[in-house]
Formats: sequence, structure tokens, C-alpha cells
Amino acid sequence: MKESPWSVEKLRDRRLKLLSKALKEKKFILVIDETGDKKKGKKTDYVDRQYIGNLGKIEQGIVSVNAYGIWEEAVFPLICKVYKPQKRLKPEDKYQTKIEIAREIIEELLQRQFKFEVVLADSLYGESSEFRRTLEKHNLKYVVAIRSNHGVLMPAGGRVRRNRWQEFDRVFTTGKKEKRYIREIIFGHRRGDIRYWEITTDTEKLPENSTWYIMTNLPGKIQKSVGNTYGLRTWIEYGFKQCKNELGWADYRVTDYAEIEKWWEIVLCVFLMVSLQSPSFIKLAADNCIINSPSLLSQFQQHPWWQFDQGWKHILNNFRLIIQPAIFLALILPWLSVFSFPSVYQYLSKLVALMNQFHVYVPSG
Repeated sequence: MKESPWSVEKLRDRRLKLLSKALKEKKFILVIDETGDKKKGKKTDYVDRQYIGNLGKIEQGIVSVNAYGIWEEAVFPLICKVYKPQKRLKPEDKYQTKIEIAREIIEELLQRQFKFEVVLADSLYGESSEFRRTLEKHNLKYVVAIRSNHGVLMPAGGRVRRNRWQEFDRVFTTGKKEKRYIREIIFGHRRGDIRYWEITTDTEKLPENSTWYIMTNLPGKIQKSVGNTYGLRTWIEYGFKQCKNELGWADYRVTDYAEIEKWWEIVLCVFLMVSLQSPSFIKLAADNCIINSPSLLSQFQQHPWWQFDQGWKHILNNFRLIIQPAIFLALILPWLSVFSFPSVYQYLSKLVALMNQFHVYVPSG
């Protein structure tokens, strides 16, 4: 990371252009979220005592604001930008709030011609009128969380009305269903397109950890769908945590942010490469698109650790199996220069050549 001359901006640009080609102007759900990692000491740039969402408490760590996309069952990374606490700013830095960073990310994605079906965000962003104005300026639909004590201006004599609870099925990505309840909250009277909803698992107790308040400008009868739409935010939050752990998001051994940013961009590139192999992207690539011939694929699938499910972690597992021979050869090569085992090198090289016949989907022009 310290000596590599490549530009993180150019690599990010290439990654986002590949994603744009793969999407073929399809609209997707945009999720704005933040992620943090605990880091000891203060040598690492932008590490400070701050709220770490993964831990649910204030800790010494580094935080970034991230944008992800959801299209059908595929989840993919877009842009991440580090949050720079005021106390840790460098002389050349300009302080930006997380809200300002999120708005900047959305503007950049729109400039790149990405199209959003709806924007999802938690209450940090939902409570920000500046964030919502950015969405409304671009006529974007959104579903954002708000606090239970969210303030709404009402005319004199206005009252808060809570409609009757309605039951709906919260459908998870696994197909599992759970009962949820939703009701609309009306402050005085409806104004414009904005509506407020309360969602819970228990209408009597309204448990704090399973009761949510959301604001949306989605039109129509959305009682049965808006809960599932917002639920995608918590799903992707959990999903990204799993992905970043698998790919070593926080495993860098550098302290300069320019080097950390390169590490993160490499992780996002791998994240996208795996996501592009999802059935949705393969189907969108072209009718009857065949990346690997059935006969070749069947050979690889004979590996006892090959996983046949189409989930993200299963695809990553299979990729790791494919690259193992090259890694093993690289590790053992120094010893083969000390002790002569020509057959070992010959057979491992042949195995690597076989692995190189396996192709992955990469969108082209």
C-alpha cells in the first residue's frame, strides 16, 4: 500500500463504470449507511472516540459513510468516504458532517447517471432536513427512519392522529415470514407527499428494540410494502458487516489514510466482483449467457468443498477454491528453489493452468 503507485480515484472510476455497464440503466435501491471499526491508539488517521455502529457504543475507532445498492437479490458497493472528526483534521482538510458526506455521495452517483428506485437511510439522515432536501431536489423517493420524538410543525389546534394497526408479513431474504404491524401517524393533516408510519412487532408493549418510526414520500397504498422496503436497510447493514469481515475490511496494517483508502477500494472491487456473479446480473448480462461451459463447470463442482447455493458467501467460497493452487504454488516456490522437486512444480503449475480456465462475468462495452 505504501509503495504502490496506482491511483485510488482511477480504480474507483473503473469499478463504478463496470457496475454501470452491468446494470444497463436499471433502477436500484440505494442505501446510505455508516460503518465503523474499533482501532487502538491515535497513530491511524481519523481515529477518534466516536460512535461505532457495529458495536452500538462510543469507542476509539474509524468511521466511514457508505453507499450500497440492491437490485433484485444482488447487493453491491458504490462509494465509501471516511468521516474526519474535527479533532483529527489535517491542515489541508475541511470538516464535513456525515450528512454532508452522504449528500456529496448521492450527488456524485447521480452525476454518474445511476438511477435509484428509492433511497433508504437510518434516523441520523432521516432527521436531517438538509439530507431530505437533497433527495427532494432530485425528485428521489425515500424511506428514512426518524426518532420516536420527531418534531413536526402543526397549525394551532392541530392534533396527532394514529390510524388503526394493520397486519403485514415481514418477508426476509431467506423467504421466512414474520408478523408485523403498521399504522400511519398523521400530524394535523397530511401535507404534500410526506407520510409517517409506525411499525412494531407488538402493538401492546411497543418494545423499543423492535418498534420503528419512518418517514416516506412513496405514493399509494404502501401499508403492506413499506415495512419490507425499509427492512432491506437492516438486511444490507448486516450483510455488509459479514462481507467486510470475510474480505478483511479492517485488517490493514497501515496508519496513513491514503493507504487505508487503497485497501478499502481493493475490498470494494472484490466485493463487486463476487456480487456480479449473482443470478440477477448473469441473467441481465445477455440471454443464454454462458460464462463457463457446463462440462468445465461440472469438473470444478466435483471439489468436495464446492458450494452450490447462489448466495454471496457461497460464490466467494468457490472463488477461494479456484485461486488456492496459485496461492499454494507462490508459497512453496521459494522452497522449490532450495530443494529440487521438479514434479511438484510441474503438477502444481498444471493445476494452476486448469484453474485459469475458469471464467467470471465481467461486463464489457
